[in-house]
Amino acid sequence: MRNIFGIIMIIIYVGVGILFFCGFFDILFPSWGWMRWVAGGLFTAYGLWRAYRQLKGIEPGYGNDRDMIE
Repeated sequence: MRNIFGIIMIIIYVGVGILFFCGFFDILFPSWGWMRWVAGGLFTAYGLWRAYRQLKGIEPGYGNDRDMIE
């Protein structure tokens, strides 16, 4: 279940970043042209970072913490 949620969140973050780049949220920030580039870059970069952590398995979660391994 945790992996499914992680994949869904990756899709959401990258999708929102692409929507910012395409100008989908211009109705909320019509005079802030810089906002779409900054927010789009941040959402996309964070989505890619989460994807890297998800695929490499380096994100400790409940029950798989590095300190609990004996």
